[in-house]
Amino acid sequence: MENDKHQLVEELKALLEQDVTTNKEQVDQLKTQFYRQYHQELEQLRQAAEQASQESEQEEPELWQPPVDEDEVQFRELLAQYKQKRAEAAAKVAAEQEQNLLRKQTILDEMKKLAEADCGDAMANLKRMRELQADWKTIGAVPAPKVQELWKQYQQYQEQFYDMVKINIELRDLDFKKNLELKTLLCEAAEKLQEQESVVEASRALQQLHDEWAEIGPVARELREDLWNRFKAASTVINKKHQAYFDEIHRKEQENLEKKQAIIDRLKAVDYSNVQSSKTWDELTEQVHAMQTEWRTIGFAPKKQNQTIYEEYRALCDAFFQAKTAYYKGLRDELNLNLQKKRSIIERAEALKDSTEWKETTDKLIELQQEWKTVGPVARKYSDELWQKFNEVCDTFFNAKREAFKDERLKAKGERAARAVKAAASQGAEGLRRMRDRLQQEIKTAENNILFFSGKSKTANKLVEDMQKKIDQLKKQLDEIEQKMDNE
Repeated sequence: MENDKHQLVEELKALLEQDVTTNKEQVDQLKTQFYRQYHQELEQLRQAAEQASQESEQEEPELWQPPVDEDEVQFRELLAQYKQKRAEAAAKVAAEQEQNLLRKQTILDEMKKLAEADCGDAMANLKRMRELQADWKTIGAVPAPKVQELWKQYQQYQEQFYDMVKINIELRDLDFKKNLELKTLLCEAAEKLQEQESVVEASRALQQLHDEWAEIGPVARELREDLWNRFKAASTVINKKHQAYFDEIHRKEQENLEKKQAIIDRLKAVDYSNVQSSKTWDELTEQVHAMQTEWRTIGFAPKKQNQTIYEEYRALCDAFFQAKTAYYKGLRDELNLNLQKKRSIIERAEALKDSTEWKETTDKLIELQQEWKTVGPVARKYSDELWQKFNEVCDTFFNAKREAFKDERLKAKGERAARAVKAAASQGAEGLRRMRDRLQQEIKTAENNILFFSGKSKTANKLVEDMQKKIDQLKKQLDEIEQKMDNE
């Protein structure tokens, strides 16, 4: 996952404290990451500003100006410091290399004179040549275009000096012997590098050995070719390993490219053009997240394609999540519209709840209940509250209607009960007994049933109240029956 801008600023600060001549690739990567994120954020702010302008319906929208990003200002200043440091370091290196070039050219001039001089004092000339060789080794790097030319001249004057100058054969053999010992040690060191685990470190060490080889004078002519072949053979082993190492890196990068391309193909295959449910969006989002997680486990692709394929991947992911955001925005609009509709139904129901036009109002409330069912869902945080409120409004009316008709029902029940008592009495003591037994059974059943209504809701309390009234009425009838039976 890419670092945020502030963290990237801190990483650039840390790199400024290091050797700026060796970390250019790291700085370039930080710069790419920072400005990719910075421009993405600018684009999001610009789009938000355009949307706000459109929603405010301004006839002449103001020209959008990007806000000052303190992280970007600091990052830009750090980059300027980095460039200044690199420039200063490069200038210093260039100056040192030019100075080294002048020193080596001075040595070459004197070596040339020694190589072309008459025999003279052989011992003095040999001593001076060795001093020049020692001085040469102490001098650092020179400008790259001059390296090969200087090396050729150095070798030429060495060979010319030892071949042309008439010196004592014993001294010459002694010098050759010394050079043979040094170059033999270099051969052994090069062969030892084959055991080095780090191929990169071995390659760097080998380059150092080659530099040292170039600084050592010649050996006896009959040994030169064999010695060089030994050194070259050891070098070839290291170079092949080094080449194989980078070939493997390139192969892995190509494999990573193919894996990333496969993920891109799968992202392209995700069809969200006509998704109309949150469940499907969640399922597709899970798939995309899984592909993003897989992408982050894959290393770099070849440098030439790495940025391009990342941008394609990023664009596909952005397109998916932008479509998802648009869907949920539309869904929120629909939920808000449904919320307005249900609130409107509640307002109309509240206007009817106190009406005593029982038939007409009942029909209207039933119509509102049917209309409620046709309205789609609202946000979950409003759903229960709205339904409870609508239900309470409807209950208010229907409870009032029930109370209004209750007295008439009780009167009718009383009349029916009186007629039943009269009918039972007409059948003698036997008819009253049967009616008494029936009433006792009904009272027992009702008293058992009332125990089941133990809730604390208004509806439960209402049922208990109605059931108790029924029990009281049955007991009243029972009292009348028992009085008649006592009178007979």
